[in-house]
Amino acid sequence: MQRIKELIRDIPDFPKPGIVFKDLTPVMRDSAAMLKISRELALPFRDAHITAVAGMEARGFIFGSLVARELNVGFIPLRKPGKLPAETHSVSYTLEYGEASLEVHTDAVSAQDRILLVDDLLATGGTAAASIKLINKAGAEICGAVFFVELDFLNGRQMLDDITVHSLVHF
Repeated sequence: MQRIKELIRDIPDFPKPGIVFKDLTPVMRDSAAMLKISRELALPFRDAHITAVAGMEARGFIFGSLVARELNVGFIPLRKPGKLPAETHSVSYTLEYGEASLEVHTDAVSAQDRILLVDDLLATGGTAAASIKLINKAGAEICGAVFFVELDFLNGRQMLDDITVHSLVHF
């Protein structure tokens, strides 16, 4: 994982002064790295009877789809407002740089579903906590959350209550 961690580059003052953005695009360009990441993210949940993976727009789509493939289950997109064509559930939340909302189709999950939440990065935990709330609102159970990168100094894990959290790279 150290070689993969070294592919992550810091972009200072993005998206605003004082923020050091962790740019994952060099990692995503490396197919061997992405294969290892998807396998390692899925590993703790291989025997958890996951029925689907949910990922947040946009980079959660990338990592979530790969993890869903590893677990041989479907993928559920959690989208920005106005992007899904059918009836949706919605939640609004605060994140590091402002406010946002996520939506999921009302028929995307059921009470029988066991969902694994996947995203690229856990920072303050606002997006992940909102995603958990959204999936629960839709009637399914969240079995865990996995992240490629976790910014430990922002304590985002604390926002996720009793959810099992697995991250590969820590800063």
